[in-house]
Amino acid sequence: MSKGEEIGLGQIKVRFLLEGRESGGSAAMFEFDVPSGAKVPIAHSHDGYEETIYGLKGVLTLTVAGQTHDVGPGDALCIPRGVVHRFDNRYEADVTMLAVITPGVLGPEFFREMAAVAAAAAGSPPNPALMAEVMRRHGLTPAP
Repeated sequence: MSKGEEIGLGQIKVRFLLEGRESGGSAAMFEFDVPSGAKVPIAHSHDGYEETIYGLKGVLTLTVAGQTHDVGPGDALCIPRGVVHRFDNRYEADVTMLAVITPGVLGPEFFREMAAVAAAAAGSPPNPALMAEVMRRHGLTPAP
């Protein structure tokens, strides 16, 4: 991946800052932007890593194990392995968050593959079975 590459997944934009291979597998880190009112990913979990979200700009509402948490600039929230979660930008301001994945097993390939599934839908809703297949291949489990 080239530094500064922005991967568009629907309205969400992702920029990897550190890939797992660059950290000996200990961590991966990416920024992501979520515009106000954006359509966001389905609820999911991941058994192979924790995800810590750190607020940079705006406020993102994360629902983790059924509990909602607003994460704003300077706030951090750890999402443990196996816990179902999702997020929404319910506010008028666009959001930028930092995600830290430990260990660093999730990489930009996941986002590229998901973007390809979305692009193949040509403006229609993406194929949920294909999305679920990509998610599972990269260690994410769609919530029932």
